[in-house]
Amino acid sequence: MNKVIIPIAIIALLLGLIVGNYFWKPQPKSGVYVDPPGGDFTLQSSSGKISLTDMKGKIALLYFGYTFCPDVCPTSLSRIAGAFKKLTPAELEQVQGIMISVDPERDTPEKLAEYTKFFHPKILGMTGSKAQIDDIAKRYDVVYRKAEGSNATGYLMDHTSFIYVLDKKGKIREFLPHDVSMDAIVVVIRKLLKE
Repeated sequence: MNKVIIPIAIIALLLGLIVGNYFWKPQPKSGVYVDPPGGDFTLQSSSGKISLTDMKGKIALLYFGYTFCPDVCPTSLSRIAGAFKKLTPAELEQVQGIMISVDPERDTPEKLAEYTKFFHPKILGMTGSKAQIDDIAKRYDVVYRKAEGSNATGYLMDHTSFIYVLDKKGKIREFLPHDVSMDAIVVVIRKLLKE
């Protein structure tokens, strides 16, 4: 009996991992996005309402995260900040980091500003209503939800953790995985700046 149950359990586990991996990650095509429409959005920052179109002419690095994130978000934002520090002042003028909160219940514009400034002044924190975040997340193939077993106030968020690279017209050109190196981010930025 056990000889039958163990292989079935292993197969079920593997299927669960495959399905989970598909659900939580956008499906890349050679590392270049051609599918999600992305597009403009307007959200609240500590300086007021800002739209993606306000950043036209700049390369934008867009990240979806939240300020209570224990590890993934700080790592990704540190890598973006590290890449920004490797750029020349003229290059840095032409880039903008954006973090959209997937936790609008707790992340106020002021809290986001304080959080993102810790990493780099060129990273802007933005938030909005849950409906607004849902709409933008859908258009950028981002999935997020409260983690199972979280309590009402101390909850964690599961979320897609990619850095979306938008060209000077605001079009998604590439996405970078969570473990991307700072040097690789610089290479992508410089490539798009030359276009």
